[in-house]
Amino acid sequence: MTAGSRIGFKSRLGLGGSGLGTLYRDVSERQAEDILIAAYDSGLRYFDTAPFYGYGLSELRLGRFLRTVPRDSFTLSTKVGRYLTPPLGKPLDYGSWARPLHLRPVFDYSYDGTMRAFEQSASRLGFSDVDILYIHDVDRFTHGEQYERRFAEAMDGCYRALSELRAAGHVRAIGVGINESDVAARFLRAGEFDVALIAGRYTLLDQAAMIDFLPEAERRGVEVVAGGVFNSGILAAEGSQKATYDYKPASSEIADRVGTIRAICAKHHVPVQAVALQFPTAHPSISAILVGMDQPDQAMENSRWSKMDIPAELWAELKSQSCLPPDAPVAVEPLG
Repeated sequence: MTAGSRIGFKSRLGLGGSGLGTLYRDVSERQAEDILIAAYDSGLRYFDTAPFYGYGLSELRLGRFLRTVPRDSFTLSTKVGRYLTPPLGKPLDYGSWARPLHLRPVFDYSYDGTMRAFEQSASRLGFSDVDILYIHDVDRFTHGEQYERRFAEAMDGCYRALSELRAAGHVRAIGVGINESDVAARFLRAGEFDVALIAGRYTLLDQAAMIDFLPEAERRGVEVVAGGVFNSGILAAEGSQKATYDYKPASSEIADRVGTIRAICAKHHVPVQAVALQFPTAHPSISAILVGMDQPDQAMENSRWSKMDIPAELWAELKSQSCLPPDAPVAVEPLG
């Protein structure tokens, strides 16, 4: 269990379930099972998913595995904001999902839509309760000009529903899962949340969360989960692998910054992945991190990277080369 965490994360390193939902590439049923077995055997005890991941596929696969291990051995989170319906003749846009279920996600942040989404998730997972329930993707990137309306709808509907579920003991904690740090900070000011999942905004490449969100979380005692610590792949890619940054091809500027970081890590004989995994955990508000996986050996690799010693000189050089802000906390001991 994570020391100092009121939520009680069973491990600080967790598995993000988008890969189980076939993000970017197909993952077979057998591969998904092997990934989950490898993750659990490697000591990962926090599992996060969402109805959006593979249009229900991630929740189905994760629930099937988690029902084979003791319920008190893991922390489980999922999200609300979308429910799933049969397409009924309407066209389906699979987006970045290689082989999702043949269902249509519907945005709905109302009270009734939230309860419907939670009931569907419970059916797919096979659990009557979850540890954490997040409001998902209320941001400008997702909703554009509809963002303000969606934010108001989420606070009036989602937040009210989640507060009731928390009070009744059906969920232990409620939070928001957001890619934009200022929006996450706005949610913290608008309600009484236990936890926030911030994806891609507190990493080796992007520390935007230090400006507004992390100080707000510290002031309010809100625990933070850092997702997207590899920024959708570029910090984990090797050699000629196609690198993506925030789910898009990386710009030359980002590629150059990664090159500088890699050179510093190589100089100190530490894999960049180990540094990327451990950097967010030094911040006092961050209780856990999430990494996506689409191959079983990635679970063992991530576990190994989390346990590596990182010399203070490496952190100092990253700061001296302007790869990190001077005031960014850095890890003094391994995550594992």
